[in-house]
Amino acid sequence: MSDAPVIVEVVECAGRKLGHLTLNVPKTLNSLTLPMVDTLQEQLDAWRDDQEIGAILIDGSGEKAFCAGGDVQALHRSATATPGGPCEEAEAFFAREYRMNYTLHTYPKPIICWGHGIVMGGGLGVMAGCSHRVVTEATRIAMPEVTIALFPDVGGSWFLNHMPGKSGQFLALTGASINAADAVFTGLADRFIASEHKGAVLEQLRRSNWADDCAANHARVRHILRPLTEQSIASMPGGQVEPHLSRINSLCDGDDVHQIVDNIVNQQTTDQWLSRARDGLAHGSPLAALWISRQLQETRHSSLREVFQAELQLATNVVRYPEFAEGVRALLLDKDRNPAWAFKSTREVPQALIDGFFTAPWANNPLADL
Repeated sequence: MSDAPVIVEVVECAGRKLGHLTLNVPKTLNSLTLPMVDTLQEQLDAWRDDQEIGAILIDGSGEKAFCAGGDVQALHRSATATPGGPCEEAEAFFAREYRMNYTLHTYPKPIICWGHGIVMGGGLGVMAGCSHRVVTEATRIAMPEVTIALFPDVGGSWFLNHMPGKSGQFLALTGASINAADAVFTGLADRFIASEHKGAVLEQLRRSNWADDCAANHARVRHILRPLTEQSIASMPGGQVEPHLSRINSLCDGDDVHQIVDNIVNQQTTDQWLSRARDGLAHGSPLAALWISRQLQETRHSSLREVFQAELQLATNVVRYPEFAEGVRALLLDKDRNPAWAFKSTREVPQALIDGFFTAPWANNPLADL
C-alpha cells in the first residue's frame, strides 16, 4: 500500500478503465490537506478527457473514516499568523477545495463515492458532489461547524437548502450527527449498501465494459449498485431526521433567527438525539449561528456556481475574524471546551458586524470563473 496521502490507481476493466482515488491518511481520519485537494483536482481534470477512463471510484483508507473534514489545524495556523487577514494559506485552501467540489458536482462521468465511517465537513463536500453516493451501516455524518465558529461550507449552502422541510437549517445550526438512513432521506446519499459488499462492488466495476457514452456508464453503475442495495435492506439503521421532522419543522418555525435559536436551546426533552442537537447549538458560537442562518437564507435560490462563490466570500471573512481561531483552540487544540465567544447570545451581535461577513473582501471573487 502506498503512503501517498491520495492513492491514485488506474484499474483495468473488461472494457476501458476505472480511475480509483483513495484518501490515505488514516491517522488523521483522512482529513483533507491542500496537497490532497490539488491531487484530486489534477486527477479529475486529467480523467475528464481521457477516453480510456469510464468511471471513477473515491474511497478512504481504513475502517474508521471516509474523510473527517479539512485540516482545521492548518487553517488555524494561517488565521493566527495574520489576524485580520489576508490569511493566504487558509484562503487558498478554501478556494481550491471549493473549486474541486464544484468539479465533482458538474463532472460528466460517473463518480462512485464509498462513504464508509466518519464523513464530516470537507469529506461531506467530496461525497455530496459525487454522482453515485453510497453509505454503509458505519456511516456517521455531521457538519458541526457551529462549535468552532465556521459554517457548513463545501456546498452545504446547496445541499442543506435542498433537504426536506427545515431539516437542513436544523442540522446546520446544531451540528447534529446523522447516519446512513438520514443521509438517504435528506438526499445526501443515493444508496445504502452494507460494507460487506464493498468487494463485490469493486469486482463488478472491474468487470464492466465501459462505453464512450457517459449516460450509458451512469446506467451501468446503477445496474451494479441496485441489487446490492436490495440485498442490504435488513442492515439499514433506523434514522433520526425523518421521525423527528415534524418536531424539527416546529422548532425552526420562528419570527426570526433569534427565536429559532431560543426554540432549539430552550427545549425540554428526554430524546437523546434532540438533546445532543440542542447542546451543540447551546455550546456553539452565537455569532456563527447568525452567519450560518443568513448564509442559508441568502443562497436558498442560488445556482451551484453562486453557492460556491458566496461560500468563499463568507469563509474568507470568517477566517480573518478571531472567533474562528478561538473555536478551534477550545475544541481541537487546548481541548478545554471553554471557548471565549465574542457574544453571549445572538441578540447581542450588532447587525453591522454580521453585514460585514457578507461583504466582499476583494475586488474579484477567486471563483468568478466557475
